Amino acid sequence: MPYVEVTLPVKADRGQIFPILRDMEKYPEFMADLVSVEVMERKDNTTITKWVSNVDGRIIKWTELDTFDEANLHIHYKQIEGDLKKFEGDWILTPLDGGTEIKLTVDFEFGIPMIAGLLNPILKKKVRDNSMNMLTAIKERMENPA
Repeated sequence: MPYVEVTLPVKADRGQIFPILRDMEKYPEFMADLVSVEVMERKDNTTITKWVSNVDGRIIKWTELDTFDEANLHIHYKQIEGDLKKFEGDWILTPLDGGTEIKLTVDFEFGIPMIAGLLNPILKKKVRDNSMNMLTAIKERMENPA
């Protein structure tokens, strides 16, 4: 099962970044690969969100359970339905001098064992690139507000 972890320092307080991460419906406004994110259900510290992504012309859809830890400014997400066999991870915000390190982890499984050996390295690179694009978009939004 491929696992991807990307980090990026941002010149912003983690308390300023967390609301941006939590407002997932707005991700498509500044993340090019996302077609849409729709909140289907909102409870105390969780949401169920429906995602549509366009990765190199291939539409990938999933529904995830997002769990928000306000005290630690941490988000855990886990696919509950969708195109991949497994898709889950975390947004972790760690204080740094002069800002915050944003870490995004993605643990996924394509779900077709016979071609996993061939596709996993390609998918892992694609997931890493997309994850870094997400962090870069957040960094840009925080450091250069419109």
